[in-house]
Amino acid sequence: MSTLTVRVSSTLLALALASVACNNNPTAGKTQAKTSEAVTPAPAAAPSENTQTIPLTKASGKVGFVGAKVTDKHEGSFADYSGSITLVDGAVEKSSVKVTIDIKSLEIEPDKLKSHLLSPDLFDSEKFPTSEFASTKIAPADGGKYEVTGNLTLHGVTKSISFPAEIAVSPSAVTVKAEFGINRKDFGIVYPGMPDDLIKDDVLIQLDLKADRS
Repeated sequence: MSTLTVRVSSTLLALALASVACNNNPTAGKTQAKTSEAVTPAPAAAPSENTQTIPLTKASGKVGFVGAKVTDKHEGSFADYSGSITLVDGAVEKSSVKVTIDIKSLEIEPDKLKSHLLSPDLFDSEKFPTSEFASTKIAPADGGKYEVTGNLTLHGVTKSISFPAEIAVSPSAVTVKAEFGINRKDFGIVYPGMPDDLIKDDVLIQLDLKADRS
């Protein structure tokens, strides 16, 4: 094989891998969460007569994610989580949310991938069995959405993140929908993957929740 042929083949292989990598980017075209150091929440306001605490359970909807490596991407979710929405005066911007996720309730295929994700290489679920999010601010944003800011604890690291969400309040329920990217390395999850199949740093988080007010 000539030197020219080798160079052409190598170039074509690189272009093919780059194309696959682009196609497998789960956060392409999605908003990247703003990440900063964790903040101390402001003191809770005195309860209003119109304050309602609405439970979040595993029946409330989906807490999921999409991760990717060069050659493939995988959708996962967590089957067990709990928390609450504190709805004040029926106003989203006065309200707050807190969620605790059971990392070991991870659902993803194949089983070999699930075992690896729960291992010390990645989630390290034995050492860090839960992930928590507690909002510190919810503010109106463009397009009728809200910007949700809060402290996210994942893999033993706590950071403040801000992301856009669609939040609606009705007499029967509060619904929350959001898709945004986070960088796993911000939370100390740094395993690179196999040399020929590297794991992408950005992970797409997907929320689709409905908390019944009854």
